[in-house]
Amino acid sequence: MSEDTGRDATAVRERAADTADAMVVVEDLHRTYGSGATAVHALRGVSLRVPRGELVALKGRSGSGKTTLLNLVAGLDVADGGRIELDGVALSGLGEAELLELRRDRIGLVFQSFGLIPILSAAENVGVPMRLRKVPPREREERVELLLALVGLADHAAQRPGELSGGQQQRVAIARALANRPALIIADEPTGQLDAETGHAVMELLRAVVRSEGVTALVATHDAALLDLADRVLELRDGTITDHTDPAPEPAAP
Repeated sequence: MSEDTGRDATAVRERAADTADAMVVVEDLHRTYGSGATAVHALRGVSLRVPRGELVALKGRSGSGKTTLLNLVAGLDVADGGRIELDGVALSGLGEAELLELRRDRIGLVFQSFGLIPILSAAENVGVPMRLRKVPPREREERVELLLALVGLADHAAQRPGELSGGQQQRVAIARALANRPALIIADEPTGQLDAETGHAVMELLRAVVRSEGVTALVATHDAALLDLADRVLELRDGTITDHTDPAPEPAAP
């Protein structure tokens, strides 16, 4: 075997190992809206990896491409070019029905506007994804009770969204996102409508959920005060990744 061939084989093995350790793999992703002089280049060759079991924060100003990237990873939009893998599955090879099933079973979505159904109680909102999967009532009720306790709302199960604070509504949304035991949580500015203290508490909850539920989280935020709670931080600017900050190393044992 030649030296060049050996290096190539090593690179392939290293890439395979890197991909196997990643929940999300994005390579050379492009997305443009419109055409001609009015075209908006939302993403310009974005590549990233989100390791399994970590909370990765995506920072950047409004218009930097954060929401576009999240929508593409969730299969809610289609890229013009590039590749996305979620838990080893290439999104480009899936039809609409398969993408719907992937979002239902493998992805938990958390939105800035909470997205709760006003006429349903907190418990009923959390149970909606399990109803769509036809989970048996007893199992569904037990999971709802567990999740509301996890987000600190066990005593608010019967209240409707309008009877809850913004922070409490977002906690219900996080519990709902966990209902079907997803592999990945995607949160788009989940603290955008909350005050600083409540937003910090919600971000801390997301970090705790990543640890306790063994999920991966990709969270978009423009709030610099929340970034220290992430395992690593990626910065988007004008549709490209401009900065990649890994967590600080653990201090050496004395």
